[in-house]
Amino acid sequence: MADAPEPTEGKKKKSGLIKYIILVVLLLALGGGGYFAYLTFFAKPPAAAPAADGTAPAEGAAPAEAKQEAKPEEKKAEGGHGEAKSDAKGGHGGKDKAPSNNVALPPFVVNLADQNARRYLKVVLEVEMTGSPELLEANQAKIRDALLMLLSSKTSQDISTLEGKILLRKEIVDRLNQAIGQPKVSRIYFTDFVIQ
Repeated sequence: MADAPEPTEGKKKKSGLIKYIILVVLLLALGGGGYFAYLTFFAKPPAAAPAADGTAPAEGAAPAEAKQEAKPEEKKAEGGHGEAKSDAKGGHGGKDKAPSNNVALPPFVVNLADQNARRYLKVVLEVEMTGSPELLEANQAKIRDALLMLLSSKTSQDISTLEGKILLRKEIVDRLNQAIGQPKVSRIYFTDFVIQ
């Protein structure tokens, strides 16, 4: 009396079918999530629809979302915590100032004055001026000489701390104003600062 083996082929087919169904559902879920992520992060917003009277919107007109995003910036500028407004009254200082111009200088790579090791500094600056940016272009040789002399006199310990970088900023502003002969440089920004 041997028991007849039960048919296992039906169970295998059923479990194989379930695996394929789960695989298809997972692929659809992943595809839907990918499509949603594409629409959310990568797709461009649709173009503005023409007005009801049939005229196209102005090229410089921003969508309503961009206007809403600009409102916090406007409030920040109007409030006491943002940047000072540069209107005819002069904002906080009461002085009339010319609009500032940012000018990027070419990179500087210098040997630092470390005694025990050879260290290099690569720095890229952006200069904010209250006057004409042509002053920097006209005095380019004086500016490069002044900054190379200043930067190469520093050690890596002098400029590795936050206080050292702030002091270096002030010294660079002073040197630039001396080089152009007028106090037209208001501040500088480090756009690249590497000590190696």
